[in-house]
Amino acid sequence: MTTFRNLHKPGDPFILANAWDIGSARVLKSMGAQAIATSSAAHAFTFGRPDGLGVSRDEALAHAEDLVAATGLPVQGDFENGWGDDPDTVAETVRLAGEAGLVGICIEDIKLPSPDAYARAFAIERIKAAAAAARALPNDFVLTARADGIMTGAYDIEEAISRLQGFEAAGADCLYAPIPKTTLDVARICAAVTAPVNVLVAGPIYTAETQRSFATMGAARLSLGSALARATHRVLYDAAAEMFGNGPKDGSFSRLGLSISGDTIDALLT
Repeated sequence: MTTFRNLHKPGDPFILANAWDIGSARVLKSMGAQAIATSSAAHAFTFGRPDGLGVSRDEALAHAEDLVAATGLPVQGDFENGWGDDPDTVAETVRLAGEAGLVGICIEDIKLPSPDAYARAFAIERIKAAAAAARALPNDFVLTARADGIMTGAYDIEEAISRLQGFEAAGADCLYAPIPKTTLDVARICAAVTAPVNVLVAGPIYTAETQRSFATMGAARLSLGSALARATHRVLYDAAAEMFGNGPKDGSFSRLGLSISGDTIDALLT
C-alpha cells in the first residue's frame, strides 16, 4: 500500500490536489488525484472571507474531516501558521490534525495576518515543537515546514534556504518555499536539502512548467494552493462580467456555453 509519505519522491513529483469543498474533492479523486490538500485561501473564499487566518482552527479541522470522509484519500491540511505564534500552540494544532484523521499539515513562518516573518531561530523552534508532536501521534504524519517569507517579500532566496535547512534539522518531513522568483531557485532549494520539496504551481512562471520539468528540478510534490479555486472564480468573474457588465457583450450568456454537462459532474461525484 502506498502511503502519503511514500508518494514523496524527489525527481518524481506527484500532484497534491487542493480542494475547497466535498464536491471539488470528489471530482479531483475521480479524475485521478492520489491525495487531497485543503487550501486556506480557497476554503476562506467559500465563507466569503479573504485569505490570511480567514478561517478558524475549528473550521479548518471540520472542513478537513469532511474531505477525509468524502474521499477516503490521504488529506493534508493547509494550516497557515498553526493559529498561534508560540510553539505549544503549533504543537497542539498538529495533535488536533492527527486526531481529525489528517496525514499531515503545512506550517508557515509568517506572523499572520501580517506579511512579516518570525525570526529564523524562533521559526525553527516552532517547527521543532510541531515535529515532536507529529512523532508522538499514533499514525504516520508528514509535517511540511514552509518558508513563506520568500513569497511575502520578508526575505530572499538565501534566507529561505537557510530556514529550510533549519526546518529539516528540526524534524520537518517536507519543505516548501512558495513562489521563488525563478525556477532556478527551485532547483537550488532541492539541491540544498535532503528532505522532499513541495513546489506551488501558481502564477505565470510556474503554471507554464510541466510535471516533467518540475521533476528535473528535483521536486517531490506539486501543490496547487488556491490556483484551481481561483480558476473557477475566473470563469465566474468572466461570465458575470458578460452578463452584468457594460461592454459590447453586455447581457450575453455565451460563457455559460462553456460549462460541463450535469451528467458528467454527477458521474464524477459518485
